[in-house]
Amino acid sequence: MQRREFLKSSLVASAAVLGSTALSAGETTQPIDGRKVSKMAFPEKKPLITYSDRPPLLESPRSVFTQGLTPNDEFFVRWHLPEIPLHNDPDNYTIKVNGLVEKELEISLKELKTEFEQVEVTAVLQCGGNSRSAFHPIAGGIQWGSGAMGCAKWKGVRLRDVLNRAGMKKEAHFIGFNGKDNAAYYETPNFVREIETHELDDHVILAYEMNGEDLPYLNGYPLRLVMPGYYSDSWVKMLSNITVTDKYKSLFFMDVAYRIPDNECECEEPDNKFKPTKPITHMNVKSVIGYPENGMKVYHNSHLVVRGVAFDDGTGIRDVMISTDEGKTWEKALLKQGNGRYSYTEFRYAFKPNKYGKLSFMAKAINRLGEEQPFAKDIKWNHGGYKYNGIDVVTVEVV
Repeated sequence: MQRREFLKSSLVASAAVLGSTALSAGETTQPIDGRKVSKMAFPEKKPLITYSDRPPLLESPRSVFTQGLTPNDEFFVRWHLPEIPLHNDPDNYTIKVNGLVEKELEISLKELKTEFEQVEVTAVLQCGGNSRSAFHPIAGGIQWGSGAMGCAKWKGVRLRDVLNRAGMKKEAHFIGFNGKDNAAYYETPNFVREIETHELDDHVILAYEMNGEDLPYLNGYPLRLVMPGYYSDSWVKMLSNITVTDKYKSLFFMDVAYRIPDNECECEEPDNKFKPTKPITHMNVKSVIGYPENGMKVYHNSHLVVRGVAFDDGTGIRDVMISTDEGKTWEKALLKQGNGRYSYTEFRYAFKPNKYGKLSFMAKAINRLGEEQPFAKDIKWNHGGYKYNGIDVVTVEVV
């Protein structure tokens, strides 16, 4: 498919319909698993779990999470606004840098690729609402399972280098980012995000490649912001404008969305919302089992290898522990690392099932600070359904 002219067809959305539960208010369990992959596929994508076609909301199935890099055509998709440009000409695409800078810039893609040092970073991209379906009562937003995440090798230029060319003024404290998606209703706010200047480091890049190819259209072609270790709400797609300011701007997607209670547990009661709130920023420690999948049948006395991925905000994964007795005892999985601290850590655990019937595998990641995934029952409720990282559980049947 030619990215210059994105296919102008639409798919029928398969919205997630959730039934009522018997859980009391404010409980958290396992995310909903087993949603069916759509029979249809968006351009440049394999069939994925589809929540909406406008804006596109696509989740990767559990089977994707057995490898260190997520294939581009199986990478999840999350847009906030429905009006996405159907035509992006890379030869004429530019990004503007303005505000508190010595020299305002309008830089073309060609200039980014030829006039700046090219860099790569392998990093996990995860929606802040990943696994939101674990929260009961239902938290507002897309009821993701555990597949609103992926890991890729991103190539581009350092944001710091672009801002240095423009010359940020001393009084600059905030950097705002805007993309080319627009709302269908004129009063809906644009998806604009801000970061503070102290959050800049050499890993924050403007990326035009993903796993050695041009960005897929639905993942932000031709240019997106990459902020390793941060939730994806900061990773603005189809980036068009960077504005440097001295003061924080009041923005819907900063002041209302992607915020959690500003208390020790980051939690609240459904009928008693906590104020004040704070934005979600750095990802917490998490693991997901990619194989086997829930409901699978496995053979008695077979040589089964549990596989999956773990990650955090860049602190680094120290261990992944596996339990087959509902968390009473734990054993270490074998780890495969090497793509950098912001990437997936792959894990494997060999097991020989010797009893017939139901068998559950639990995976718990622990990072180098000693932070570990909690049991689902120990995660407290928040109204946005953000930052879920409960111990992952997969149940199979031994036959």
